[in-house]
Amino acid sequence: MNKQDIFAETYSGVRQLVERLIGPDGCPWDKEQTPATLKHLFLEECYELVEAIDEDDTDKMIEELGDVFFHLAFQIQIAAKAKRFTQKDVFASLLGKLVRRHPHVFGDTRMDDPSEAVPKWDAIKRKELEGSDRSILDGVPKAMPALSYAQAVQGRAARMGFDWDDFQGVVDKIAEEVRELGEAESPEAKEREMGDLLFSMANAARWMGAESENALRGTNTRFYKRFTTMEQLSRERGLRFEDLPLDQKEALWEEAKALEESV
Repeated sequence: MNKQDIFAETYSGVRQLVERLIGPDGCPWDKEQTPATLKHLFLEECYELVEAIDEDDTDKMIEELGDVFFHLAFQIQIAAKAKRFTQKDVFASLLGKLVRRHPHVFGDTRMDDPSEAVPKWDAIKRKELEGSDRSILDGVPKAMPALSYAQAVQGRAARMGFDWDDFQGVVDKIAEEVRELGEAESPEAKEREMGDLLFSMANAARWMGAESENALRGTNTRFYKRFTTMEQLSRERGLRFEDLPLDQKEALWEEAKALEESV
């Protein structure tokens, strides 16, 4: 490694590295990338970071935060090379928005109760939208996972006064959607009603103060651990899991569940 290839462990160092990668003597693959071609890779890195956070794995979090940070720097440098915008534009937008939306920190207003933060934040965002035809829902990225998006847009709508009077209304709506799903006949109708049911379930999570995406991710993780334990127990006993009758599979499930709960 040449002396000029040693980069400072700062944002400037990462920026200089990316400049080198996409420069005249850089990497042929890196030089061909665009914001669109990097999009799926960026999402993958974000999901890997979320997984590291879920696992509370410090080393993995450091690595994945670095990968996400690299993608941010990569996008900025691609834009700068195309003369679309620079890091200064990005940071100016970010800093201006955060200062503007925290008047209790950078202005004369006060906030002592954390519960005041979201209503005041929303009020500032609504003021920013005055004079435009943008919806309060436009700030929720449509590329979000569907459950997260459903919960977010219903939360925005609720803060505009479009919500059930109490949790019983939410429960009754879920029961209605379950009934309509059972009555659906065509594949299209079944898919539509399933969507309505999932949308209502996400709203129930919002009312309960839970994150629907996190809740489902937790269930997925538990299912994965229990099912792989069932497979392992079968192998240890010289059994082919797929050949076992359902009652034996259910017994293995309960055993795997008990092992998980004993840890």
